[in-house]
Amino acid sequence: MSHPLGQLGRRERQIMDVVIRRGRVTAAEVLDELPDAPTSSTVRTMLRLLETKGFVRHEWDGPRFVYSPTAQPGRLQRSAVKHLLSTFFDGSVEAAIASMLGDANKPASAEELDRVAKLVAEARRKSRGRK
Repeated sequence: MSHPLGQLGRRERQIMDVVIRRGRVTAAEVLDELPDAPTSSTVRTMLRLLETKGFVRHEWDGPRFVYSPTAQPGRLQRSAVKHLLSTFFDGSVEAAIASMLGDANKPASAEELDRVAKLVAEARRKSRGRK
């Protein structure tokens, strides 16, 4: 991928969200999932633009193009998280986690909190090993 996801415009990001979530998708399927959907030709144009920018690729499937992301899911997740942290939490992991734990519609279960505690402990061990 030639650019981080954070550099995309709002509509491009919405389209990429659909492509990433579905893995393989047609322009019509993207259109069906977009809020305040634009025209079909606008979606096709934006998919071509995203392809030119290096975010998606297409292949033929009968009479239509099927689009997929160019980057691996883990790389896309890291890019999205970096954008989220910088945009909404001034780069603070602590602020992001506090927000997710405090403002969630559904409180974290005891099991989820245990898994988060293990992730924090592992991050501490790795951090100490780098010093």
